[in-house]
Parts: sequence; C-alpha cells; structure tokens
Amino acid sequence: MNERVLEHGVIGAAGLDEGKIEAACALALSAETSWPRDLSRGLGSDRQTQEPDWGEVLGPTRPRGGPNGLVLHRGRPICRWGDASRVDMTFSVTKSFLALLAGIAQGDGLFGSLDEPVRERVSDGGFDSPHNAGISWRHLFEQTSEWQGTLWGKPDQVDHFRALGAPGKQSGPPKGARRQLEAPGTYWEYNDVRVNRLSLCLLRLFGRPLPEVLADRVMSPIGGSRTWSWEPYRNAAVEIEGRPVMSVPGGGHWGGGLFISSEDLARVGRLVQQGGLWEGQRILPEGWTTAIRKPCRLNPVYGLLWWLNTGRGYVAEAPETSYFMVGAGANIVWIDDALELVAVLRWIDRERLGEIVAAFLDAWPRGAAGVSPGMHYHLEPSATGT
Repeated sequence: MNERVLEHGVIGAAGLDEGKIEAACALALSAETSWPRDLSRGLGSDRQTQEPDWGEVLGPTRPRGGPNGLVLHRGRPICRWGDASRVDMTFSVTKSFLALLAGIAQGDGLFGSLDEPVRERVSDGGFDSPHNAGISWRHLFEQTSEWQGTLWGKPDQVDHFRALGAPGKQSGPPKGARRQLEAPGTYWEYNDVRVNRLSLCLLRLFGRPLPEVLADRVMSPIGGSRTWSWEPYRNAAVEIEGRPVMSVPGGGHWGGGLFISSEDLARVGRLVQQGGLWEGQRILPEGWTTAIRKPCRLNPVYGLLWWLNTGRGYVAEAPETSYFMVGAGANIVWIDDALELVAVLRWIDRERLGEIVAAFLDAWPRGAAGVSPGMHYHLEPSATGT
C-alpha cells in the first residue's frame, strides 16, 4: 500500500505547507529499511557471539509490512502514508511502554522513590547477591543497573560491549565478550536481558500480566484498538499467587514484544504529549511524563527507557525539545511538545531519519520551536536502540 492521505483542512488551519507535507510523506514512504520482510531472518544475531545458544529465538515473529506512518498536530491527524492500521512488531518501542506502566505502578503505591532498592519490593532472589542488592528502580530504567544473572536462558553477558547503530560499526571487544561489571549506577549499557528483568519485576508488583494492565489502564481509556498484542517468550512463565503467568519482554530481539499499529502508537504518543491526560482523565500520574525525560547522567540522550535529544545529540536535525520511542527496523515515534507534533515512522532506513525529520520540519511554520528561517539541515548518523 503506497497511498498518501493528507487532511487538507487541518493542514491549512495549522499554517503548514501542504506541498512540503506531501513531499515529506513521500520521502518517508520511499525510505524503506533494508530489513527483510520475513523478520525471523533478522533475529538470532547472537549466533555470532561466543555462545551460539544465546541467539535462540524464544518468542513469536511476524512478517513486516512496508513503510507507513502518520503525523498529528495538536492531536489531529494531518497526513498518513502506507498502511498505518497494520499491526507489526515494534522491537524496543516496547521498552518505552514499560516506562509508562512503571509510572502507573508508582502512582498505585507499588514502589516508592525511583532511588529505592528494588529488593525492598521484589523478593524472588534476583536481587539478593551483594552486587545486585544495590540496584534501584532508576538504575533499571536508565539502563545503568549492571544487573548480573541469567533470565529466560539469556545471561546479562549477551549484551556486554553492545554497539548501537548500523551493522559493521562495532568497535572494541565483540558483543558478548565478558567484561568486569561496575557498581550499579556507574556504567550505561543497552542490555535487553536487564530490561526483561525489569519487566518481570513490574509483573511481580502488579501481580497480573502486564498486557492486561496496559489494556485496562492505558489502551482502553485512550480509545486504542483491540488489534495489538504483547507476546511473551515460550519459556517465560512464573508463578503469581499460585498460578502460572507469562512475563513479557521489553523488545523483540529474541522474538515477542509489542505488536501494534501506527495508529495506536500515535494515540500513546499523544497521551504522553498531554502529560498523561486524556479528555480530562488522568491516565499517568502527574509529573511522570516529565520524569521519564530527565536525562541520564551517564547518557544524556537517554531518560527512563525513552530516547531524548539533549544537545541535539540523538537526531541533529530535530529540535532539542524532541523525544522518541525507538525500535529496530526502524520503528520511531517522534514527539515534540513545543511543535505540538507526534509522528510515527515505521520501517524506515535509520540512516535517513534525520533527512525525514528535516523534511517535516521544513513544512512547519517558521519560528516554531527549533525551526528558523534559513536553518540548514544535515544528516549525521546517530546511535539507535533496538
């Protein structure tokens, strides 16, 4: 599906340049990722690390669709392209959803301060060792926990020395080589095993499957569809109050994770943009959408499982006020409160993200946040999460 749909009335009322909006949509539609349509072929990459079994795919996969997406201005759609209603894997966009559920957990009093040790609330043995005992919730959400252990057959070592970015850009020791762990809170590492451990912790706090919590507390109140699903690994069952419950992963690196449409992603993006309010109803605790965007001291373009644009260090072409949900593929939700913009970009070439961002900004009214007459855009490859 290669169609483009423009909402002419909304575009005109917003003072946007319709011709440039259409050109930006066409660019996003043409900038397709090189990833295969059969996503199962792109998984299990850890077969290249020291232990082949680390690459075993444990969750379901699904063939992907083509590039698609949509853009909202002040919550109203101004354009869409491709099949924005198609449900696809989103990979690490799922991590940002975990951060939203964490806000609900804190609002419900299931844990206290972000700096509270996790072991004060989770007593399943995962935080008993001297090394893991000092891990706080903030450490887990900022990816500075240095949690040590094995979960669902994957050791934390699998993501040691992980390089974020395009294939072939690995420098230094190979991914999966063992390194000496640092004290919690002193080393930043993008580590899927540790995020999955965080997901299990949230499951224990809620005492019910996280997909149920997401449906009841977020997706249903904001009018989301019923087409999305959050898929677990086949070996991720734990016992909760005497019954088996599946723990869900924070990404799709080994299959599973969040399968969702661009339309539903745009709704969630708009919820966050409105500070957690939806039609006057508070969905996320007051202040939580600000908390997730506080830059990590060790990585200022990362917050609480959300990517930031501090110093324009993540996407040079975007304003510093922009922030993102990011998944491999690439799957991007770009939000900018100052521009009153939410854009969902699915299955694009990650190296062209800056070019696409610049094209949409070129259509925005001059003088909007971060956009000024005569601004010159340039593409600079940036690291990305998966």
